[in-house]
Amino acid sequence: MPFLTALHRHDRALVVAIVAGVVLASWAFLLLGVDMPMPEMTGMDMPMAEPVWTAGYAALMLLMWMAMMTAMMLPSAVPMLLFYDSIARKRSAGASMIGPTSLFGLGYLVIWAGFSIAAVLLQYGFDRISLLSPMMQTTSTALAGIILIGAGLYQWTPLKQACLRQCRSPLDFVMTNWRSGKNGAFAMGLRHGLYCLGCCWLLMLLLFVGGVMNVAWIAGIALFVLVEKLTPAGHWIGKAAGAALILWGGVVLAGLVPVS
Repeated sequence: MPFLTALHRHDRALVVAIVAGVVLASWAFLLLGVDMPMPEMTGMDMPMAEPVWTAGYAALMLLMWMAMMTAMMLPSAVPMLLFYDSIARKRSAGASMIGPTSLFGLGYLVIWAGFSIAAVLLQYGFDRISLLSPMMQTTSTALAGIILIGAGLYQWTPLKQACLRQCRSPLDFVMTNWRSGKNGAFAMGLRHGLYCLGCCWLLMLLLFVGGVMNVAWIAGIALFVLVEKLTPAGHWIGKAAGAALILWGGVVLAGLVPVS
């Protein structure tokens, strides 16, 4: 029916628009730096003091990590959101499903918000033992090498591959994890977020190697996640990247290249 077809197109366009708005807002937050004293954000070349971990600073770091995770991970969830919206609309006789689809996306982001809390705690721990520069990049050759090799090895593990399959196949995920209603949509978003976290959590720790606020590094990892999840050869590209990370980590541990 023409009306239902138009409604479907409207829903899909609205889902894409909402995701684009959230992602652009997250990138704007990162690029503007909310007045944080970062060289990339302010253009200053002056040496920076070590951060003082007040409650306000911790909250700012949490917002920064949440914005990064949203900017990096939400675009790769668009195919899943569109597929969920399409199936949910068919099950509801063509009614708009923007509300449940938004709840699905919210559940997805809640998982990455949980990861952001863990990342801030890890960042605090690294700071306390003087393993991070003021730009939040590790100053330890050993830590950088371990993260690189760990991320590379994880790319080849069965757990990584199982999570990646769920991320790459919206049909399989929906068929095996369907829940009805708004609560079901949120629960499905949580479940998909867990699979995505299982797929990418070690890749996110690479931020400590390249610099947590290094915009080029953030964009590079985000692009890799998109390629790995959405391209036909993404499965093999991920494994090839894993081999490269292992080699890179070995070179770093051998002292053949500097950490920064």
